[in-house]
Amino acid sequence: MAASPTNPYSEAGVDTAAGDLAVELMKSSVRATHGPEVLGGVGGFAGLFDASAIRDFRRPLLATSTDGVGTKVAIAQAIDKHDTIGQDLVGMVVDDIVVVGAKPLFMTDYIACGKVFPQRIADIVRGIAEACSATGTALVGGETAEHPGLLGPRDYDVAGAATGVVEADGILGADRVQDGDVVLAIASSGLHSNGYSLVRHIVTNAGIGYGDNAADFGTTWGEALLEPTRLYTLPLLRLIEKLGTAGVHSLSHVTGGGIAANLARVLPQGSWAEVDRSTWSPSPVFRVLSDIAGSTLESAEGTWNLGIGFLAVIAAEQKDAAIAALAAEGMRAWQVGTVGFGPRPDGEFEQGAKGVDGGAVRLVGAYADGAK
Repeated sequence: MAASPTNPYSEAGVDTAAGDLAVELMKSSVRATHGPEVLGGVGGFAGLFDASAIRDFRRPLLATSTDGVGTKVAIAQAIDKHDTIGQDLVGMVVDDIVVVGAKPLFMTDYIACGKVFPQRIADIVRGIAEACSATGTALVGGETAEHPGLLGPRDYDVAGAATGVVEADGILGADRVQDGDVVLAIASSGLHSNGYSLVRHIVTNAGIGYGDNAADFGTTWGEALLEPTRLYTLPLLRLIEKLGTAGVHSLSHVTGGGIAANLARVLPQGSWAEVDRSTWSPSPVFRVLSDIAGSTLESAEGTWNLGIGFLAVIAAEQKDAAIAALAAEGMRAWQVGTVGFGPRPDGEFEQGAKGVDGGAVRLVGAYADGAK
């Protein structure tokens, strides 16, 4: 009897059968995000989305965003917990789209790994799919790529891209901001997905294992640090629908760069704002990590969100309505500052960020001691 033919690709470390099994395990999660606009199901070379509805727009503009989760995935790998990383990915990608006032339509994902473990890939994609459903986004496609020799067998990274749509006259941005506008902060769920290189540096230097008990949080360190990114898309879209662009002028997703830099990006040149630290108390995770590192919260302001996941620049007369509307959505919001267009106070301000020459922002005062 002739010997069975070998599979050169398998001998090189790529398991196509495991990849096929991973697709089978994730199919039901992905399909749950599909409405009638999604054509062709799962597994095609390209995802298809029926965009007929945008013909009803006067001047539809497509908005797109792409991002990843960063080194937070190293903690998921360390404790073998992969069902929350997907929400982090969707939060990083889709919540950038709502910043301009756009409604997300669809998303694709990409997972690169050293070896395909089907159940682990399915857990990641299930988290992506559940978060897509929670933000009204169809997950129309994706790719899992096995890279033996480039990544370790248990290593992986995730990335995604999404597309949304907004009416041209409904775009939010710095050009709508007016003198006297109120800056509202919207609470984060914790670290979200930024600054994890610093987090991991602090934990490693302190000799803490991710499986160790974290008394301050009532969980292990790994579980505490994997708290998923809060999803803001639908509450913010409903806020925009309620108040209109006359009430909601600009939004900022507080990600890499911290509070001041990200707010400066959505303020116009010549404007300024001071964010009052005394209006909130950063979440315990920030205080504990800073204490372990022997540093101050202020020193991490360019790295962590420190308890603010989003900022909204609102017409002053709509402040109370905005806070109430967000509270009804389960989002805690409070005023942290006011936008000014006149001469700004003496001192150092951050002036725009990431190539945007926007307004000037600085944080002032001392953080509150107790939760607010």
